[in-house]
Amino acid sequence: MKHAQLRWRCRRGMRELDLLLQRYLDHTYEHAPETEKSTFIRLLDEPDERLWRYFYADCTPVDSSLAELVLKIRSASPSSP
Repeated sequence: MKHAQLRWRCRRGMRELDLLLQRYLDHTYEHAPETEKSTFIRLLDEPDERLWRYFYADCTPVDSSLAELVLKIRSASPSSP
């Protein structure tokens, strides 16, 4: 998937989510292993409410690869909860 398409998919309508997802895309995605890239694309398929819970309500995805990526993104955030 092209960077511009991913950038568009990172726009969630909630500024906090937009910032988290775009920061990962801009700083980590390009150098990530292919498995992590595909996990990020799957993460973008999740509804906004679920993403909000993953990042801000201490809800953990059942899928272990999603859970690992959420933790990575949360811990890299300067304003992580």
